Amino acid sequence: MKATEEILLQTSDVRVRIMPLAVGSATVWHTHSVISDHMVCLSGRIRVALRQPEEIHDLAPGEWCRVPVGRPHRVVSLGDAPSSYLLIQGVGAYDFNPIEHID
Repeated sequence: MKATEEILLQTSDVRVRIMPLAVGSATVWHTHSVISDHMVCLSGRIRVALRQPEEIHDLAPGEWCRVPVGRPHRVVSLGDAPSSYLLIQGVGAYDFNPIEHID
C-alpha cells in the first residue's frame, strides 16, 4: 500500500501537510514563486537539496530547514526505511513549478 500525503491545514495562504517518501524516492526539482517551504523530518532520514547556490541539508527526526522563495529544491528519502516530513508552506498563494533540467 502506497502512503499518501495527509493535509493538516489548508487556507488561501498556508498549507501544512505530512509528506511520506518511499525508500529511494524523491520529489522533482521545483520552485515556488511566492511561498517558502519549511520541512521538519518526522521519521527516517531525508535530504533537502537546494541549488543556486548548491546546498544540502540531511535531516533526522526533529531536525528542520527552510527553503526560500524561488530557490530550486527537492526532497530525497535517505537510508533503507521509508521517511516522512512535515511540510509547512506559506505565506501566500501556493504554486508548484517543476524544473525539467537542472545543472
